[in-house]
Amino acid sequence: EVQLQASGGGLVQAGGSLRLSCAASGFTFDDYAIGWFRQAPGKEREGVSCISSNNNYTYYFKSVKGRFTISSDNAKNTVYLQMNSLKPEDTAVYYCARQERLCGPGMDYWGKGTLVTVSS
Repeated sequence: EVQLQASGGGLVQAGGSLRLSCAASGFTFDDYAIGWFRQAPGKEREGVSCISSNNNYTYYFKSVKGRFTISSDNAKNTVYLQMNSLKPEDTAVYYCARQERLCGPGMDYWGKGTLVTVSS
C-alpha cells in the first residue's frame, strides 16, 4: 500500500522555524519526485517545493524561495522541508505528494496533511 505521511507541523511564532517530514512507503522511493503543497483556509491548494527522484533538481515557488529548503534522505525514504523565517501567511495544511521521476503537474498520490500555524 502506497503511503505518504507528512508530519512536523505545529504552532510557531512569526520568524520561527519548523521542519516537516514526508515519510514514504509502499513504492520504490528512488523512482519518484516528491512535492510539498499547502492549502490555507478558504484558499486553493498551491505548490511549495519539489525534489526530483534523483535529487538533482529542486524547485521552489516564489512565495517560499530563500526561506524554505527541501531535501531527501533516500536511505530513510523521507523528504524534508525546512521552513525558516516563517510568516503568518505560511499558515496552512501542508501535504506531500509523489510523481514519477520529475516534478510537474502529475502528482498521482497525496498523503494526509500536517497543519502549520504561524502566529504574528
